[in-house]
Amino acid sequence: MKARIISLLVIIMSLYPLVARSAEEATNTLLVYGDSLSAAYGIQEAQGWVTLLESRLNEENWPYKLINGSVSGETTTGGLERLPAMLSIYQPDLVILELGGNDGLRGLPLETLKANLKKMISLIRAEGGEVLLTGIQIPPNYGPRYTEPFFSLYTEISEEDSLALVPFLIEGIPQQPELMQNDGIHPKAEAQIMILDNVWPYLEPMLSRR
Repeated sequence: MKARIISLLVIIMSLYPLVARSAEEATNTLLVYGDSLSAAYGIQEAQGWVTLLESRLNEENWPYKLINGSVSGETTTGGLERLPAMLSIYQPDLVILELGGNDGLRGLPLETLKANLKKMISLIRAEGGEVLLTGIQIPPNYGPRYTEPFFSLYTEISEEDSLALVPFLIEGIPQQPELMQNDGIHPKAEAQIMILDNVWPYLEPMLSRR
């Protein structure tokens, strides 16, 4: 029995350096660049969908280092201002661009939102990165004259710039009030895996191409 335990420990110890090496040898960088929906607002960071994504990448041995550059309250204007420095520091191969919700909640002009997103896409591509754009909807109380073109804007950009698009980042969650925080905007911890599952089908093919 003792010999069996020792043998098991030897196997475990022999595997550990392989795990450590795989983390050190990540050859690509994935940057999640968003707002509070990606910054684990109202929950622990470890519960957020970005951390869950990092765990999935590690579990499935994708050679990616993940950077979460998301900031709660960020608008596309603020994101555009921060982006050059982020690209210079991290030089991402892939960027999940998740911005615009705060522009919508503030009722900012859609032309500004679209222009900012397209400028960010151009900057990322100029540095050799690919972009996965994520769509978002804002509450219906803003009225259809604003909410409908707001939502359509993401599809327009994806078609004009030939981008992969997650149609609606939190699809299936607002329809279940028990999964939303009290503000009615941010999903709870238990809904974070649903966000990841919304993103993954669009992200995985981009990972496999590298």
